[in-house]
Amino acid sequence: MAAGKRRSSRTNGASARSSSLSDVEEPAEDKKSSKAAEDACPACTQDRQLEDKEQWAMCGACKVWYHWRCVGNQEDLSTVDKWFCKACLEKDPRRSITFKAPTRKSERKRATRDYANIELGVPSDPKRWMRMMEGKPIKDDCFKKMNGSDLGLEWLEEDEHAMKEPIIVESAEGLGMKMPEGDFGVEDVALLVGENSPLEVIDTASQSSAPGWTLGKWVEYFNLEPEKREKILNVISLEISGTLLADRILPPRLVRELDWVENYWPSTKKGKGHTYPKVQLYCLMGVQGAWTDWHIDFAGSSVYYHIMEGSKVFYFIRPTPANLAAYERWSGTDIQSQTWLGDMVDEVIKVTLHTGNTMIIPTGWIHAVHTPIDTLVFGGNFLHSYNVPTQLQVRDIEIRTQVPRKFRFPLFSKLCWYVGDKVLKDLKSGTSFSDRVLTSMSTLADFLVFESRILERGSDNAKKEVKDQVPHDRVKDPSAMARELRWRIQHALHGSSEDEASDSGGSAPRNGARKRKRTRSESVVEPSGPPKFKNFRPKPWDAVQESTKDPETRKLHVEKPEMNGDKWMQEWVSDWKDLNDTETDPAGEPQAEVKLRETVMTKLRKTAKGLERERIQRVVEDWKWVT
Repeated sequence: MAAGKRRSSRTNGASARSSSLSDVEEPAEDKKSSKAAEDACPACTQDRQLEDKEQWAMCGACKVWYHWRCVGNQEDLSTVDKWFCKACLEKDPRRSITFKAPTRKSERKRATRDYANIELGVPSDPKRWMRMMEGKPIKDDCFKKMNGSDLGLEWLEEDEHAMKEPIIVESAEGLGMKMPEGDFGVEDVALLVGENSPLEVIDTASQSSAPGWTLGKWVEYFNLEPEKREKILNVISLEISGTLLADRILPPRLVRELDWVENYWPSTKKGKGHTYPKVQLYCLMGVQGAWTDWHIDFAGSSVYYHIMEGSKVFYFIRPTPANLAAYERWSGTDIQSQTWLGDMVDEVIKVTLHTGNTMIIPTGWIHAVHTPIDTLVFGGNFLHSYNVPTQLQVRDIEIRTQVPRKFRFPLFSKLCWYVGDKVLKDLKSGTSFSDRVLTSMSTLADFLVFESRILERGSDNAKKEVKDQVPHDRVKDPSAMARELRWRIQHALHGSSEDEASDSGGSAPRNGARKRKRTRSESVVEPSGPPKFKNFRPKPWDAVQESTKDPETRKLHVEKPEMNGDKWMQEWVSDWKDLNDTETDPAGEPQAEVKLRETVMTKLRKTAKGLERERIQRVVEDWKWVT
């Protein structure tokens, strides 16, 4: 039987437990004696004073009610699933006290745990997580350390390994980041956010929420000496957007340039009074000994993490397919609380951060975090366009392991629609994207097409769920938009002969989906019916042959252009020369190194009057100046 929760609202000693009241009126003396018996707790001592409001728990075996403060060992009754009194536990060893699945920021599907020893007064041990990894093989930090000024979009485009491994920046200089100045501590956090603000606090021992906390109460706890803290607690999910503290924090420049919420969610639909993904500004406060168990940030989102004061020790696992599969097996079974995940993967890597350090954690990295000393951290989560496949893969893992919606990335699908809509408009306007981004975004297009198919032929419930996530203020026809996005990304990646702006009435669309309404003075008639691009299928080629030349590197005597303004761009775009025709100075030192990649595609198909043949030559030059 589930634990009974009965609050007795007493006035002058009278009980109001309605479950034991009779409908038959009793004499006053009998009432008094019966109520006294009813309020009696077998575990009470004679000198214990009754409180104005009592919490009661009923033994699941003998059905006797007890004051929870007498038998609960200071545990939170709201977390109890099944409870038995001490006598019934001793009578039948098969009985055990169990708690509900813990609620935590990184919550995953968990089996019900056995807490029978709580009745015997044995406390949970917050140090068990550190003991679990004693003697385990752990590699030292091997990740790149960079200057803040080097973290930019240029680095992402030039370094094929960028944003694939954690990056440590020892000094915030050059990051384009703003953090509170001076001697800033948890008292200042409470002052700027509000001392009465509710706070989600995690109990390290059980990795579950400890209810009833406010920021003011947390400051009192945080300022206690470590030996005076009854429990080791941790704060990892205080989102501070819209507070006075948020005005003092600005994420690193690179994060702002990549963040989907920052760049694609409409600015008119962010801020106070609007519902949007509030994941960009977090304050984390952990005391000495705190531990956050293995997790992946929701939807595989990347993280920026700045140590304001203190230290954190990270344990990382690479997001390889095998490691992600092991993580999924671990997070969905009862071995989670007794098994070191590192035993199920290829390797664990340790990184230690100190005051002033900043770290960027890329998409999908599995990690656990230890707090060796009291620490204050500011950070945030962000999705981006350089690793969409892993972001979607982690989202699928969350769904399969039944992570509650409140612990997933908020409004994830709606954000994807906003991103897809803006990228489509950029492609149509001629904006160019790198191959790495296009390849990544093709996965986003596939996801949106999959969502569109649900809208077209899914169940009623599935249709409603998808439809509710479509921002209809921007996306008028989801199916057409998703399919056009996919086609245009493939067109940008591989090239196509389809004339999408043709006036001949072909299958390709003109400048997108629907045309605007025209005035009567305009001669062109608005076509009726669905947009031309919906369910568009280009006419196939009968034969396609593609050949790729071996990559070639040349050293040329070409001065680096002054990259100021737009004039140099026009010159380099309009004055394309074959590298064999480039003038060089044989006597001088090489100034530029050019990597050359060339692909030729030839297509052939029959037509009504004969045949059509097309040859596409794609030349990519990667210039780097060495002097």
